[in-house]
Amino acid sequence: MRGKVVCFGEVMLRLSAPGAEVLLQSARLDARIGGAEANAGVSLARFGHDVRMVSFVPDNPLGRTVVAELRRQGLDVGGVRTAPGRLGLYFLTPAAGLRPAEVLYDRADSAFAMADPDAIDWAAELEGADWLHVSGVTPAVGPGAAEAALKAVRAARVKGLTVSFDGNYRKSLWDLWPTDGAAILADIVAAADLFIGDDRDVALILGHDFPQTDPMERRRAAAEAAFTGFPQLSRVASTHRVVYGADRHGLAGFLADRDGHWTAPPLEVTGIVDRIGAGDAFAAGLIHGLRTEMAPQAALDFALAAAALKHSIYGDFNLVDVSDVEALLAGGGDVKR
Repeated sequence: MRGKVVCFGEVMLRLSAPGAEVLLQSARLDARIGGAEANAGVSLARFGHDVRMVSFVPDNPLGRTVVAELRRQGLDVGGVRTAPGRLGLYFLTPAAGLRPAEVLYDRADSAFAMADPDAIDWAAELEGADWLHVSGVTPAVGPGAAEAALKAVRAARVKGLTVSFDGNYRKSLWDLWPTDGAAILADIVAAADLFIGDDRDVALILGHDFPQTDPMERRRAAAEAAFTGFPQLSRVASTHRVVYGADRHGLAGFLADRDGHWTAPPLEVTGIVDRIGAGDAFAAGLIHGLRTEMAPQAALDFALAAAALKHSIYGDFNLVDVSDVEALLAGGGDVKR
């Protein structure tokens, strides 16, 4: 690990209905800090990486709480700027039984969405870094954020950083403003080395479906199409989730490069506490594996185990360490003493 990992994206306040209640069933909400890139950054910091967060928050108690929490989790917050606007929110109704979780975004006119895309000097912000991580949530927030994300990945490309992009397609956000979301995402993937996305993400960007019945075969075909469409791309990865109920899922993993592909067989995840942020935990686990030069299968196994463990942690952040992931991979489930 030669340098810093820079994560760029919006950090929000999550307000959740308590327990298994639906939203506002009772007059209580549980508050947590979250956001796709911040979630990945917290995991990476816990895995021993030097992580810098770049974002915009309002200059008020909510913005200061975000900065304090990221700092508490071990992130360098020197790249978190204040800007006019509000803090983005999202409301969560947790899953229960056969009822799925539901997310309601409230992010219009946030400090991040309204920020000037030229406010960041990316040459300076990426100094000392060797990795940039961005997700598809960021460009979906609005035209300024989309321009800023493109500037970030292109600057990283010029400076020779590795760029990871987690597709994270959010239709509800893209529908709020008139644009060609697929074209913007394609421009970002064109600057990425690692694309974390499944066959649906690739189909959206390239404009054609993958008819294979086996989910891993669909991912393999999608990866091959992505490699053809994006010459810079070197790796494609994703998870495959089967939902049996709110507290029982099956989670498998897929990774491909231009020379081969690997799969991680399904882990049965039961007694689920919170699945939000599991994809970000997978991304962080894979970045950790690649940055520490694990073999592809080992990196994928580590990423899937990290994602599985996230289901046991309440809130967006995956508050586990490398030793926790290694213990799961070793089959350990006994009490640590």
